[in-house]
Amino acid sequence: MYVAVKGGETAIARSWDLLAAARRGDEDVPELSIAQIRQQMRLAVARVMQEGSLYDEELAALALKQASGDIMEAVFLLRAFRTTLPRFGQSLPLNTAAMRVRRRVSGTFKDVPGGQILGPTADYTQRLLDFGLMAAAKKNELKQADAPLPDTLPGVLQLLDREGLIEADLPPESDPEPVDLTREPLMFPASRPARLQNLARGDEGWLLGLAYSTQRGYAESHPFAGEIRMGEVSVMICPEELGFEIDIGEITLTECQMINQFAGSKTAPPQFTRGYGLSFGEAERKAMAMALVDRSLRAEELGEIAHAPAQQAEFALCHSDNVEASGFVQHLKLPHYVDFQAELALIRQLRAAAADQEKTDD
Repeated sequence: MYVAVKGGETAIARSWDLLAAARRGDEDVPELSIAQIRQQMRLAVARVMQEGSLYDEELAALALKQASGDIMEAVFLLRAFRTTLPRFGQSLPLNTAAMRVRRRVSGTFKDVPGGQILGPTADYTQRLLDFGLMAAAKKNELKQADAPLPDTLPGVLQLLDREGLIEADLPPESDPEPVDLTREPLMFPASRPARLQNLARGDEGWLLGLAYSTQRGYAESHPFAGEIRMGEVSVMICPEELGFEIDIGEITLTECQMINQFAGSKTAPPQFTRGYGLSFGEAERKAMAMALVDRSLRAEELGEIAHAPAQQAEFALCHSDNVEASGFVQHLKLPHYVDFQAELALIRQLRAAAADQEKTDD
């Protein structure tokens, strides 16, 4: 037994060496730096920060490098590191209305206050491989606009809000403190703040699949992208020893306000309803999917019949965590010798009994 254990330890140590060599790759190829990953793979960095629940571009880039580009492994690394960090304060609610916008589009109005701002996006490319990128790219000289963007842009949904055509965006009565799902387990029925917190760090692929199902008729909703905006938002805290708010820096966020049809119910008139999504970094697909799922999970609150998977909170939320899902699937790689031998013995016993029964019948 001692020899087997020592042999296992040696094999594991060798596997670490092989992993490090595979991560580094050919020595003739320049090694990727953390700065390169952070700057040139910003969308992957943003996803690791979202699902790792930690806004730190440098650490997310490090996790991506250590994981050899495996997003889920990088999320696991970042989330594990997050648990070691002390908490010394709490930020105030972010004011996304004051976002310093770099991109803002609306699928509901052609002309919106402040205009459509395309910003950095692949939406208008042809999706053809650019073989020119195989060589070192030259620095792009960006042309300056004739007039700078305003510091803030009004929300598009305010146009509907003024006419009372969309549900009011008001905090609940008494506005209770939201639960912290990193410290408390998810309980059902889950409040909307708890659901949004769960979705914000949920696996993008899972949310995308659920969101797609709602568009294909499994939620009886017809969505419109009211507003999608990306830019920088100030993070404010109010230290007890100071007694006033201070700005500790900016983070990049993507926000999506989805508009959905609503025929009305006993408690609400016919109007448009909202779905909301918010993500770290540049992450439109995640924010849009989150907004679609958020709206579908509000079915019962709005008096609708919840019959589709994306409308079932326990199904949608309990399976959104890619760290938990990955661990549960990958634990099958661990030794299950005893369990399998028991199953094997049972199958042999059942086959023998079936053979004996056939002989008896003959």
